[in-house]
Amino acid sequence: MQKCEIMLNDLIDSKRTNTNIKTTINKTSQIDPESSEAGISLGNLAATIISSNFWHPIQDEALIIPDSVDQLLSDYARRFHEIKTPRKLLWKKNLGTVKLELQFEDKAMQFTVVPVHAPIIMQFQDQTSWTSKNLAAATGIPVDVLNRRISFWLSKGVLTESVGTDPSHHVFTLVKAMIDAIKNSGNTGNCGELLAGDEEAERSVASVEDQLCKEMTVFEMLCSRPSI
Repeated sequence: MQKCEIMLNDLIDSKRTNTNIKTTINKTSQIDPESSEAGISLGNLAATIISSNFWHPIQDEALIIPDSVDQLLSDYARRFHEIKTPRKLLWKKNLGTVKLELQFEDKAMQFTVVPVHAPIIMQFQDQTSWTSKNLAAATGIPVDVLNRRISFWLSKGVLTESVGTDPSHHVFTLVKAMIDAIKNSGNTGNCGELLAGDEEAERSVASVEDQLCKEMTVFEMLCSRPSI
């Protein structure tokens, strides 16, 4: 039960830390123009800070996030270190949720998605058509994973898919009516679409069975050693 108690305390302490960090924001400081335009600020960020030794192992997943968001995480981590010295944050950028607002010609739609979906759709702000290979390189996501994860935006009618000159490379295009109308923002209002991240969560956190198997293997190795 000790681990459970620590896990609960992590969640409680995370809320307190979020509040403390936001109170350290100097309102007179210069705001990054790119972050300001995207509606991103520390007020939009809420971190869950866990004690890694007491939670199930968390697997990293390759992901390149926008510079404005990366700067925001760095700013948060710096403030955390100042408050919690000598502790430092190690971000798991593939975990959590992101709230997006996509603005179309006649309406705006809000989505809550897992982090991997946000940088995918943000790439279409400046370029309306991507091959799977180039989009994978831009987001840092393996092509096979990208082809699977992008199905979310295909299912919402935001993107269309076609076959390029190379049959092995899919081509993803922003739906014509939405070209030049899509915009990312840090809106925190009610979300019209909610993505259940069960599949992503299962891949991000190592299963209990796998962990038990590893521990059992170590136990068997110790038991098989001859006693002296």
